[in-house]
Amino acid sequence: QVQLVESGGGSVQPGESLKLSCVASGDIRSIVNMAWYRQSRGKQRDFVALISADGSTTYFHSVEGRFTISRDIATNTVYLQMDSLKPEDTAVYVCNSVLSELSRSGDASYWGQGTQVTVSS
Repeated sequence: QVQLVESGGGSVQPGESLKLSCVASGDIRSIVNMAWYRQSRGKQRDFVALISADGSTTYFHSVEGRFTISRDIATNTVYLQMDSLKPEDTAVYVCNSVLSELSRSGDASYWGQGTQVTVSS
């Protein structure tokens, strides 16, 4: 059993910052990658950022230069530092991880429950 738990969401004004965290716990052998997605009301879930096992990162174009994804390998935690936030960044931010478990073969994708980020003046 694997769980992803996000934290750090909240309400901020445009131009301010927030840092999200997501901890993966449970029957984990190794993590292939960890990523953040976001979903605004009435819209599909969109990719935001990803960090691979080798530390390489990928960003959605609209957040590049403002958001930074990082990780703590020892604690299976991924972070999303969000700076210069804009109203259009308002969404539920959801953590995703592709990982392998001790009790089964192959890789699987897991999702957290999400954390709300609201950017408004």
